[in-house]
Amino acid sequence: MIKHFWGSCLAFAIAMVIALIFWGFSGLYVVALLALLETSLSFDNAVVNAKALLQMEPIWRRRFIVWGIPIAVFGMRFLIPVILVWSVSHMTLYQTFAFAFADPQRYAHELKSGEDLIFAFGGAFLLMVAQSFYFDDARKVYWFDFWENNRFVQTARRINSISLIFSAIGGIILLYATNDASIGIAYFFGALLYEIIHKADSLFAAGGAVRNGAIGFLYLETLDASFSLDGVVGAFALSENIFIIMLGLGVGALFVRSITLFFVRRGTLAEYRYLEHGAYYAIFALALIMLAKIFWEVDEFVTGTISAAFIGLAFWRSVVANRKRLE
Repeated sequence: MIKHFWGSCLAFAIAMVIALIFWGFSGLYVVALLALLETSLSFDNAVVNAKALLQMEPIWRRRFIVWGIPIAVFGMRFLIPVILVWSVSHMTLYQTFAFAFADPQRYAHELKSGEDLIFAFGGAFLLMVAQSFYFDDARKVYWFDFWENNRFVQTARRINSISLIFSAIGGIILLYATNDASIGIAYFFGALLYEIIHKADSLFAAGGAVRNGAIGFLYLETLDASFSLDGVVGAFALSENIFIIMLGLGVGALFVRSITLFFVRRGTLAEYRYLEHGAYYAIFALALIMLAKIFWEVDEFVTGTISAAFIGLAFWRSVVANRKRLE
């Protein structure tokens, strides 16, 4: 087990040393807290990543680690937020980069002003992810049969693009409630992006191949972005220093990837049959919470508790089911 996490542990130790040297014990504490929060809030992401990696070729599994780490640390936790701030502010891209380093307070303010667009995009994408599992007609194992396999769901599964239909209804309601076209555009772009990736994946898979590596890689990185955007916005409540945030969230991202590989190599999803269910229920809850944040303040503690509850309950139910099978 240790071999799966030694790299992440080493990165964590290096991050602690850097934080202590440049920002003292207060910086060390914030980096450690951000790493812990990122890991705990993205545990369901690790489960979904593991499922996707099982369908990909070994070479793309390795690329997910080698290429995915710098993308996760510098791309999703730094470049994407900078681009978002640039898109919602009146600054040039160069000014946005400059403020990220020289005037973190203004950068944080600008990011905060565009958080509704972030929540709309991320919520829509994760909502599509959750529905892809719920309406999967190839799925044979159900956690709550009365909820996941009732007559309405069985009928809905036979309708093409049922997830997109439900998401479109949700988008219309959101647009009516906010009366903000930019939020509506961000929401529908999130749903459309998932649908494009999903259709491209299906097109390549139709040729009899394992999930296409490039498309699968794009899906995993977009999924990671949807999870991380919420964390990046919430991280500014702990620190406005972009380097501390990137360091803490980056280390957390490394641990999430280590957990993903551990699940893949140990066959955890096959051993604990309901763990995947718990992850997708947690993703559905996170999607609703992100959309709710457009209207109300929701503490990160609530999000983390709900995700942990679903994962923990799914793990316990899997253990009970395994024991009954052995009796």
